[in-house]
Formats: sequence, structure tokens, C-alpha cells
Amino acid sequence: MSIRHDVKRYPGLRPLTIFFFLYLYVPLAVIVVYSFNANRVAGVWTGFSLKWYGSALNNAALMSALETSLTIAAVATVVSTLIALSAALAIIRGKNVRFRKLSETVVNLPLLLPEIVLAVATLILFSLLDIQNGLLRLIVAHSAFCTPFAFLPIRARLQGMSLDLEEASADLYADRWTTFRRVTLPLIFPGVFSGAMLAFLISMDDFITSNLLATGGSTTLPVYIFSLIRAGTSPELNAIATLLILASLVLATAALLVAARGTRGNPDQ
Repeated sequence: MSIRHDVKRYPGLRPLTIFFFLYLYVPLAVIVVYSFNANRVAGVWTGFSLKWYGSALNNAALMSALETSLTIAAVATVVSTLIALSAALAIIRGKNVRFRKLSETVVNLPLLLPEIVLAVATLILFSLLDIQNGLLRLIVAHSAFCTPFAFLPIRARLQGMSLDLEEASADLYADRWTTFRRVTLPLIFPGVFSGAMLAFLISMDDFITSNLLATGGSTTLPVYIFSLIRAGTSPELNAIATLLILASLVLATAALLVAARGTRGNPDQ
């Protein structure tokens, strides 16, 4: 006879949980509140104002860095998601695949290594190949380290999907491409979408690799924000951070809605 425990009754768990979420989200709340501060001094509240949002949106250097980050993230997301999808199908669905566990480890290796090591190795590789285009270097590097982040949700979705529908499609004389397009892909789409959104956010958020590989004209948003922080904090930085928080929440909500819809539509979940 199994005994079910109510974790809510564990002594000290409630205050510990409250402290954890306060520690995690109060600094974000402070940033959001002070982004509406009229005073240039970030820590002194003098009144409500939206001028720092206007200042941030009218900053040509900031908009250029944002455009660069969006371009890199969009291309890296597409490339890394396609590679991750192909790898997941080969490893999970492939028959007679040799060294299956080793192959999966190789795909996930960027998650196990420190990012600074990968960034330096990539920088050395591009130097040996004499690749000087900063945008190209960043796209290739971001595509590489975003692949395992896209791979994990896709792999999990494939592992939780029954083979019955794919076998039924084959019994109805559908070829492999038709089965993938009409059966497999719709069922694993929540995982594909979640992996793509995760890869996009990781690319947009990256600083170490972008800082090492960027050249003139390829400055990304995190690198630009870091250059502003070195000059001192300002309400404009709070406004930029608030907009990034809002964008992250929108993407995370979209991923959750797609995943929830996919779970309702998948009889195996």
C-alpha cells in the first residue's frame, strides 16, 4: 500500500518557497517599476514617465544591435531546429543505429562544456579558416550551441509518441515523407515549436560567444547592453530590460499554449 505525502504539510516548505520566488522575481519587479521613473538617477523615484522607452526606441545604435540579434537568432533558430529535428528522428526513430547513446551525447555536448571554452574554440577555428565576416561567424556559432536546446524538447516528444499511428500510415501505403508530413510532424509539433523558441531565446540572450566573435557592424543586443552598463546604470537600461522581459513572457506563453494544445490533441499524452 503506497503512502501519498502532501508536500504542503512539510515544515518550513511554505516560507522557503515564498523566499525563493521573492528572491527570483523582486529584482525583476524593481527593474520594471524604475523603468517608468522620470528621474535620470535610476534609484531615486520622482514621478511616472514613459520617456525612457521613447529614448530607447529612438536610439539608433540600440535598434541596430536589436536588428542584428534578431537576424542572428532567426537564422540560428531555423538551422538549429532543422538539425535537431533530423538528429532526433535519426536517433529515436532510426533502426539499427550504431552508437545511439554516443550520438545523443555528441549532440548534447555543448550543454556539458563551459561556453567560454566553446567560444574560444570557435574563435580559433574561424581564425584558421580566415572567416572575418562577424555576422556569418555569429550565425554559425549560435546555430551550433542552440542545437542541443532545440534537440531536448523534440527528443522528449518523440520518445513519448506511440508508433501506432505511423505504423497505421505505413499500412495504408503512405510513403515515409507523407507519414512524416501528415502524421509525425503534427504530433511532435509542440516539441518542435518549444525547441525553436528555446533556441531563439538562448541566441538572443547569448553574451560570451557574441562578445568574442562580434566585429564592427555585428554588435548584438547583449553586447551593446553590457557596453552601456560599463558606463553606469540608467533608466534607459531598465526600459530595455523591461521590453526584453515582456518579449520573453510572450514567447514563453506561446510555447506553453502550443504545448498544452498538443497535449490535448495527442491521445498518448
